[in-house]
Amino acid sequence: MNTKTARSIRVPSADTHALEITSVPVEEPGTGLVRIRVHACGVCHSDSLTIQNVWPGIAYPRAPGHEIAGRVDAVGPGVIGWTVGDRVGVGWHGGHCGHCDRCRRGDFITCRNLQIPGMAYDGGYADYAIVPAVALARIPDGLSFEEAAPLMCAGVTTFNSLRHSPALPGDVVAVLGIGGLGHLAVQYAAKMGFHTVAIARGKDKESYALKLGAKTYIDSQSNDVAARLAELGGAKVVLSTVTASEAIEPLFGALAVDGQMLVVGAAMRPLAVPTAGMIGGRHSIKAWPSGTCVDSEETMNFSVLTGVRAEIETMPLERASKAYQRMMDGKARFRMVLTTGA
Repeated sequence: MNTKTARSIRVPSADTHALEITSVPVEEPGTGLVRIRVHACGVCHSDSLTIQNVWPGIAYPRAPGHEIAGRVDAVGPGVIGWTVGDRVGVGWHGGHCGHCDRCRRGDFITCRNLQIPGMAYDGGYADYAIVPAVALARIPDGLSFEEAAPLMCAGVTTFNSLRHSPALPGDVVAVLGIGGLGHLAVQYAAKMGFHTVAIARGKDKESYALKLGAKTYIDSQSNDVAARLAELGGAKVVLSTVTASEAIEPLFGALAVDGQMLVVGAAMRPLAVPTAGMIGGRHSIKAWPSGTCVDSEETMNFSVLTGVRAEIETMPLERASKAYQRMMDGKARFRMVLTTGA
């Protein structure tokens, strides 16, 4: 009988909307699963979907966390290619069914039965997490666990969306917002060779944006952003990382011919889309949902190659409630990461 226990930070019930620390048995992984000894787990705004019971179908109690980084601690039956001690991460793509129409096309991130850590099963706010082996991404030696964790969601979302955008090296790519997602997007855009324009509120953010690699900074409080981008020939891509529709809508007028509004931040209200202008400029709007484990590996490898890093603030696992609230209050700069002391 297994009597070993470990810490888990869980939402105890659907109507609690709070995190509580508890002790749970350390289970053995079943067929196709691995047990990860969690070293670090990023705190993402999407964790609120679990904590606030917004995502449908979550079974409580549930430990949030889908920016997991650690080592394989145990391997279940039928797992091939992974061994105890491997450095691994798990992100939004936490497993797929393999039989729906999306999986049959090999598009696992849009699986109709997508498993998201912290929603479908207990996530990384814990000492251990048991996950499907098909969701594992290998962490390169050039990244610490703390550095790797936020790349499993914020990193792969911005990197993957940009590399699948219509922009080519030399094109103008504008990043709206330089917060948790945006400060990574600016770095990736610059390292991909785009003429990177950072857009945020306030003159005080300019030096930081330029330090991240932006070629141009536009203060949206004191400038007509669309007019400024028009001076550059318009943006091939505007990558929106913000959640305010009123900040996104004026930038449809900043798109170049064949330009694309690329959305990775969920707006609070529907966007008002200027269809007449879009038709004339052959504009498009597209959203992007993170990526698979392979995409996460490629994000991390690119980050090591080019020096891209998330700016993080760490807190020990037992302070998860504080870290989560700091992130929700916008006081973190820019990603909160929980550490287990492993």
